[in-house]
Amino acid sequence: MFFPGIRNLIDNTLSILPFATVYIFVASIFLFLGIYFYKVWRMEGWKDKVGYSIRSLANYLGAIVFFFLILWGYNYQRIPIFKQIGITPVPLNEDQLLGEIKLTANIVNQLRANIEEDTVAIESIMDYGDLEKLVRANMRENLYLLGLNFTGNPRTKQFYPAGFMRRMGILGIYFPYTGESYIDPTLHPLEKPFTIAHEMAHSYGVTDEGEANFIAWVICSNSEEALLQYSGQLRLLRYQMRDLYRMSKEVYIDFYKSLPAGIRNDLVSIQKSNELIKPFNLEISRKSNDLFLKTQGVKAGVNSYQELPMLAFAWRNRLKE
Repeated sequence: MFFPGIRNLIDNTLSILPFATVYIFVASIFLFLGIYFYKVWRMEGWKDKVGYSIRSLANYLGAIVFFFLILWGYNYQRIPIFKQIGITPVPLNEDQLLGEIKLTANIVNQLRANIEEDTVAIESIMDYGDLEKLVRANMRENLYLLGLNFTGNPRTKQFYPAGFMRRMGILGIYFPYTGESYIDPTLHPLEKPFTIAHEMAHSYGVTDEGEANFIAWVICSNSEEALLQYSGQLRLLRYQMRDLYRMSKEVYIDFYKSLPAGIRNDLVSIQKSNELIKPFNLEISRKSNDLFLKTQGVKAGVNSYQELPMLAFAWRNRLKE
C-alpha cells in the first residue's frame, strides 16, 4: 500500500539527477567503511575492536535487508499479474508453438517495413534520452490494458562504464535502494526499447522476471510507435525460436530459412552484438541470479524469463474471447 508513496518520493527527488544515482549509493558504502575503519583504528584492545566489528556488521546487514524490503514495498509477496488479469500460462506443444511463432514472424515482418525499407540490419535508432521518455509515456498510456494503475515517473538510466553490466551477465537491473533501473549502454539498439520497458515494469513494483517481460511485450506491442512494437515482437520471436530449437532443430532450421532477409539480418546483428561482450563467468552469474530470485519468492528463478511465449499465447487467446 505504501509503495506508490515511495515511488513518487524517489521520482521527484533522486531520479531528477542527470546521472545514475547508484554512484551515490556506492560512495556512501565507501564512506561507511571509512568511518568504520577510522573508529576501529582509534580503539584500544582487540576485544573492543571485535565487539564493535560484530555489532557494525549486524547493523549494516540488518539495514540492507530492512530497506530492501521497505523500498520494494514487499512486492515479492503480491498476487502475480497473470492471475490478476485472469490468464493461465501453460507449456505449448510443437503445433501450438509453430502457430504462435508464424503469427509473430508475420507481425514482425509487417512492422519492420514501417521502420526500414531496406534489408540491411537496423543498428541505429533515436537518442537514448528521447527513447526513455517515449517508453515511459507508453507505459503510462497502456498499463490500463492489463488492468493496472501504477503511479510515478520512474527512470531507466544507462549505467557506465559501458559493458560492465554485461560482463556481470545482466542486461539491466532495478536497484531498490535508489528506486532507479539501469541498462547497459552497449545493448543492441533494437534490444533497448523492450529492455527499458522491462526495467520500468520492475520500477512499478513488478518483481517476477516473466511478468516484467510480459508487461514490456504488451506495452511495446500496443504502442503507436513502430520501433517499440518491433522491439517487443522481435524479443518474443527470439524466445519462441529458442523454444522451437529445443523441441526440433530441423523444424527450427526450416523456420529460420523462411524468415525475410531483413529480420534475419537483425537477428544476426543482435547475436554479433551479444558475442562482443560476454560475461566473465556465465554459469556463476546465472546461478547467483537464480538463487537471488528464488529467495525472493520467484519460484521459477531465471527460468521465469522464458515464460513470455506461454504468457503471450494465453493473452492472445484471451483477446479472441
